[in-house]
Amino acid sequence: MTRGGRDTQTEGSERRCLVTGEVQPKAGLIRLVLGPDGIVVPDLAEKLPGRGFWVTADRQIIDRAVAKGLLSRAAKAPARAPEDFAALIEAGLARRVTDLISLARKSGLAVAGYEKVKDRLAAGWVKVLLQASDGSERGKGKLWTPEGARWFGCLTASELGLAFGRDHVIHSALSRGGLADKVIRDAGRLNGLRGQSAIRAGKESDADER
Repeated sequence: MTRGGRDTQTEGSERRCLVTGEVQPKAGLIRLVLGPDGIVVPDLAEKLPGRGFWVTADRQIIDRAVAKGLLSRAAKAPARAPEDFAALIEAGLARRVTDLISLARKSGLAVAGYEKVKDRLAAGWVKVLLQASDGSERGKGKLWTPEGARWFGCLTASELGLAFGRDHVIHSALSRGGLADKVIRDAGRLNGLRGQSAIRAGKESDADER
């Protein structure tokens, strides 16, 4: 539906990247706001007051925004980013994704472990399949992404473990629902920051948890 039709699912869902000038869905962008001290703050929850400006969820593009002084131009005021701005955004997104998975687990909408995930896949339960970036490729390849579901490999085994109260998790899955949709959004952004190299990051673990 067009904007004139006021479809609440799509209206206002696109923004322009301050670096590339490309208009794209908000799901692939990070909202930034200028704090009263002139420091740019990443608004990952998109709830902070003030005029927001947007940058693509890509480390190189964020670094370019800082290096070329594009934040001030977008904010229409003197603006500077914290040190290691892209790393700050990446860490914040990783926390958001693990927190969301943890909430899903507490609601009975997320499971961990090879056998549990395999059973849920067979039952058609899975909306999101998450596998640790440093897990064994051989072990991960034994599971599949159902049609219409999403796969992400942007979290490490330790990060996934945090969501389930364990030292590490290689395989996890989320059922359909609002939390899964939020994980898809933020994990997609995190993958943009970490890039495809995240799939191979670190030393692979040969131990699949059951």
